[in-house]
Amino acid sequence: MAAYNKTRRWIAVGLLAAVIAIFSVVVITPIVSKGMELHETKNALVFKLQKYQRILARKETVTEGMDKIKAQHLSQGYFNTQGTGALASADVQEFIKRAIVDAGGQLTSTQALPVSNKDGFSRIMVKVRMTGNIEELRAVLYKMETSVPLIIVDQIDIRPVRGIRNRRTRQIESSNELNVNFQAVSFMRIPPG
Repeated sequence: MAAYNKTRRWIAVGLLAAVIAIFSVVVITPIVSKGMELHETKNALVFKLQKYQRILARKETVTEGMDKIKAQHLSQGYFNTQGTGALASADVQEFIKRAIVDAGGQLTSTQALPVSNKDGFSRIMVKVRMTGNIEELRAVLYKMETSVPLIIVDQIDIRPVRGIRNRRTRQIESSNELNVNFQAVSFMRIPPG
């Protein structure tokens, strides 16, 4: 009987150990695992919070720098400041007309092309036809290159004007005149809103 009681005790102790082991695996291990996972999540969130706090601490410095850059761009006057694309186009046409006449060339025609909007800017395009010699063309291009607001020459086509036939010699006399076609492009900020 003593051996039987001893065996039952060992079986009871073994069952108790098994219940404790199963309880540990089923209940305690997931709780500890979840606690560790939550602790890691908390640490990650604290790190992100500190990072965002550092970013916010620099916010004023960054906005001041952005305001300074915007002010510099506005003071340089690279962009057309007219209220609408049509006014800006008329402004560009008038500038080009003045540049050609001042250089001694002849303005054949100007045509405002449709305004295109992209990336917060309106692209003002004017198609220009003129005649003049190489020096006049150089003067016009220089005036446009150094203009404020900025005007860019795009798609330029230069062709010599055909000479006139001399009645006496029946030879075609060369001409220094050029037919020039190009697009002038200026930019305007699209007002926010």
